[in-house]
Amino acid sequence: MTTPPENNEPEWLLPFDFMQIGESFFIPTVQPAKMLYTIDSAAKRSGVRIKAFITTYKNYMGVRVWRVS
Repeated sequence: MTTPPENNEPEWLLPFDFMQIGESFFIPTVQPAKMLYTIDSAAKRSGVRIKAFITTYKNYMGVRVWRVS
């Protein structure tokens, strides 16, 4: 018997290695706290510093992420 997926969100590929300092991206999500944790962990693995905030964009809740170094 298989277990159902934890949520219906897609698996995101985070573009840290291709970003310039000051660039940002937005990820829509219904679980922003979990997404912040995922983004922070991925940034640490990539060796980049980021700032991430829960926000809305075009009426979608999500997380906006800036590369700061």
